[in-house]
Amino acid sequence: MSIQRFFRSARFQALWLSLLLATLIVVSSGMGYMHIHFFDVLKIVLAKLSGIQSLTDGVNRLFPVVITEVRLPRILTSAAVGAGLALSGVVFQGILLNPLADPYTLGVSAGAALGASLALWLNISAWGMWSVPLLAFAGAALTLLAVIYLASSSSGLSSGDLILSGIIVSAILSAGVSFIKYMADEQVGVIIFWLMGSFASKTWADVWLTLAVLILGAGVSMYFSRELNVMALGSRTAASLGVDIRKVRLILLITASLVAAVCVSVSGIIGFVGLLVPHIMRTICGPDNQRLIPVSVLAGACLLLAADTLTRAVLPHEIPIGVLTALIGGPFFCYIYRKRQISGAHDD
Repeated sequence: MSIQRFFRSARFQALWLSLLLATLIVVSSGMGYMHIHFFDVLKIVLAKLSGIQSLTDGVNRLFPVVITEVRLPRILTSAAVGAGLALSGVVFQGILLNPLADPYTLGVSAGAALGASLALWLNISAWGMWSVPLLAFAGAALTLLAVIYLASSSSGLSSGDLILSGIIVSAILSAGVSFIKYMADEQVGVIIFWLMGSFASKTWADVWLTLAVLILGAGVSMYFSRELNVMALGSRTAASLGVDIRKVRLILLITASLVAAVCVSVSGIIGFVGLLVPHIMRTICGPDNQRLIPVSVLAGACLLLAADTLTRAVLPHEIPIGVLTALIGGPFFCYIYRKRQISGAHDD
């Protein structure tokens, strides 16, 4: 393999994105109200991984607590959520053959929002700290079932029917969220804050949950990545090549939706990550899903971690991460979409 081909290969792209992610994790861990030197962070992380506590000799005894118990859970959760949303975006765009599809196209976010809003409004605390995430996940999962039921027909699940069903269900659920906010009274501020997304007060339990679902979702998506490529050629071509379109579409639909549901239940509503990252990475590495999925996962982790670090440690006041991604991602997506429209007009 020539040097030029290596630099364009998926392995190199995954390698530099992995290095970028690792660097962002270490740099972000040292940033905040209490600044910690880059090399001190490295010593603390290496000591934690290796169990060799002598590595932290000479380091302030408060620093390991700040890093391992406060910052790293939040940092790793934001990276895992970004990766999960990007993964869902790639799969949705591949299934629905729609470049504007994202994890919330089928109303997953609206279902999670309704579940979380109910938990906050009724002050449900039967499962302790997991009450809101569990009800958010339940709302997202039930929404997915409703969308699949509405879109199913004797001929299977078509992309157009799924999108239309998602829009209908999402509109109904959004009205339900608005009604709850109207009725919530004193709790309305808490509901609005959750809906805007945040990684504050995340724990290692959130990290392991999100990582476990991400690894499972990425494994299933990579297993069916070849079929996803073939489906892009059209239903007839895919069927003639031996792809069970109905089965593959249903498996990937459930997988991507559940990954997005877990991410939303942990972090709240965070838009544009699942929409932008696949677009950007597709221009870099091409449309092959066997290459696109892993680099999008890494790029999504880098993007959301960088955004969370910006709002946590750089801006004078922390703002909800969902607001920041919308403020940055919205105009950027408009630019990309308009550029594509102009280039398409020139091609014609």
